[in-house]
Amino acid sequence: MSLRIVVCVKYVPDATGDRHFAEDLTVDRDDVDGLLSELDEYAVEQALQIADEADDAEITVLTVGPEDAKDALRKALSMGADKAVHVEDDDLHGTDALGTSLVLAKAVEKTGYDLVVCGMASTDGTMGVLPAMLAERLGVPQVSLLSEVSVEDGTVKGRRDGDSATEQLEARLPAVVSVTDQSGEARYPSFKGIMAAKKKPVTSWDLEDLEIESDEVGLEGAWTAVEGATERPARTAGTIVKDEGEGGKQLAAFLAERKFI
Repeated sequence: MSLRIVVCVKYVPDATGDRHFAEDLTVDRDDVDGLLSELDEYAVEQALQIADEADDAEITVLTVGPEDAKDALRKALSMGADKAVHVEDDDLHGTDALGTSLVLAKAVEKTGYDLVVCGMASTDGTMGVLPAMLAERLGVPQVSLLSEVSVEDGTVKGRRDGDSATEQLEARLPAVVSVTDQSGEARYPSFKGIMAAKKKPVTSWDLEDLEIESDEVGLEGAWTAVEGATERPARTAGTIVKDEGEGGKQLAAFLAERKFI
């Protein structure tokens, strides 16, 4: 029986771009370019490595987001995933992590799965809670923050590296895992992979397809909210010390005044 792997990925604003909030205090995605979250590339890579070791495996990449989120799916498909699922609905605008976990859980169940692989966090929200929420909704074990992961005889095994200890963990499938940026460098899509990705199937679902009511997601259904936001202050000019024999004293005085020494 084929090993069914689902990789949850996110389309995020480019961190190097000039990001702003819209009037409803959600990120203005129209004002900045987006891309596949870098931390999710590690999840795709680990799924590909697991599939390579399996006798028979199929990788589905799954995302929730606007039309442009298909770009994230195409990147994952060009890396080697087999097919993709895109959940898109206008009522999803403003959905928080709890609502997103509901949508992902419904989509994962509809897709069919043995193993769900996630990145350790998204590069925009950086909350890192979604894998646990997803596992809870699916009613399966989770093995999180792995720097090494493998699947053998219906069991997922992995290594979690902490500040003071290293743990060896395992769980019976089906299960949810998350991997860190120490799990192995993500591969670059080849030209052949990029061309092949254009022919791979991308299925689109909305909330009705997943039997989710609109008031369960979006800003209306969110359990968390941004109360306010202010623009980052412009960077001020620094202090220039001209060394004419007294530079060291001036530098010491500058640091002492700010209680650094």
